[in-house]
Amino acid sequence: ELVPQGIDKAQSLGVLLKETGMAREEIIAIGDGYNDLSMIEFAGLGIAMGNAQEPVKKAADYITLSNDEDGVAEALDKFLCRQ
Repeated sequence: ELVPQGIDKAQSLGVLLKETGMAREEIIAIGDGYNDLSMIEFAGLGIAMGNAQEPVKKAADYITLSNDEDGVAEALDKFLCRQ
């Protein structure tokens, strides 16, 4: 993924929050790469994939299954569907 210098996913989420009027606590961010780290730290619930790099896992509130094991579906089911 390529983004302009000085732009990251957390900054983009901040813009989205302003546009929607949502709070950080309402955001779930799921990622596996270093470029997802700021987004995972920023979100109210940061989720790392099971195959994520170790710093991403350490920053996350929850670690789901890997990409090959449908980790995004598992996390969405756990945090959105079973409430």
